[in-house]
Amino acid sequence: MILHVDLDAFFASVEQRDRPELRGKPVLVGGSVKRGVVTAASYEARPFGCRSAMPMAQAMKLCPQAIVVSPRMDAYAAVSEKFRAILDDYTPLVEPISIDEAFLDVGGTERLHGPPEIVAAAIKRRVREELELTASVGVAAVKFVAKIATEMGKPDGLFVVPPDETRTFLAALPIERLFGVGPKTAKVLRDIGLETLGQVARHPIQALAARLGAAHAAELQALSRGEDARHVEPDRAAVSIGAEETFEDDLHDGPLLRRRITAQAERVAERLRRSEQTAGAVVLKLKNPEFHIITRRRTLPAPTADGRMIARVALELLEGEIGPRGVRLSGVSATNLQPAGGPRQLTLDEPERQKGERLGVTLDKIRDRFGRDAVERAELLTDED
Repeated sequence: MILHVDLDAFFASVEQRDRPELRGKPVLVGGSVKRGVVTAASYEARPFGCRSAMPMAQAMKLCPQAIVVSPRMDAYAAVSEKFRAILDDYTPLVEPISIDEAFLDVGGTERLHGPPEIVAAAIKRRVREELELTASVGVAAVKFVAKIATEMGKPDGLFVVPPDETRTFLAALPIERLFGVGPKTAKVLRDIGLETLGQVARHPIQALAARLGAAHAAELQALSRGEDARHVEPDRAAVSIGAEETFEDDLHDGPLLRRRITAQAERVAERLRRSEQTAGAVVLKLKNPEFHIITRRRTLPAPTADGRMIARVALELLEGEIGPRGVRLSGVSATNLQPAGGPRQLTLDEPERQKGERLGVTLDKIRDRFGRDAVERAELLTDED
């Protein structure tokens, strides 16, 4: 049996947990009102029509009383690590889908932990007690159905679809529930009279293939019958770790932009250390006011998790890349990730590199104990600070 576990309104819920004054109020996590995008909307904001990926300006028109909060990716990543640790206690077959959701294959663990619905209830209880958040869990025979079950139970739900009831459960659902069915495909299906998954399951495959192509038709019909051959694939390695920011106003090369890029590099370095990885290369991303994206990449002489080193390379990549109109977004990413502590070629700046990494670990420990604002590099402080 497969479990799909999803933390409810994750970013917004973490903000409401950490800031009691936000509890019970509509909260939007994301960029600036002027040109940002909603990253997450609390359940208090959703009845007004606010959703993730919506322009923040549009969300504020729908819900003017909403409180806009800037995202704290480092805080969310720290919670996500604890969430993953809870899941790992029940099965080694955990497939993270994003920072706040995962599939679990609990087949064969029943003698140790009990039936799947008992495991699901235990995970929900631990998320509430240890993380002070709520999780929704779907339980089904295959991944596709488990994810739908989670959505049916939200928020704070536990929805179980017994294997022998899979087709009955799916039959009445609208065609938009199928993976791979967007507006265009939905129109094609409705043009031939198909409104539900049950109708897709019963429709002649040749007729579907004539409209959608053989491969797509076969995939959709299999899913509509509850047939999903995908297995839970544990620990798909991250390709990169990054941090980026869209600015309220366009920035030009100068102290402010360089401070923002340095801060992004420091966030990337912290995430590298917490995941016990190092960067073999640094990528700088810039987006100009016309939305043209520039990326520049440099391979490092030796892998590192030193924020100062990553920032230095990012700022060198910045040289000469900003036009007269400035940039609306910048981002720093670490790529060519390697396990920390592995063998690496020594370079002339190895002592400085090791000193920077040790300092980073110390900063992490201070922030873990006393909070994010307990310590900061002086070069990142503003006059207001």
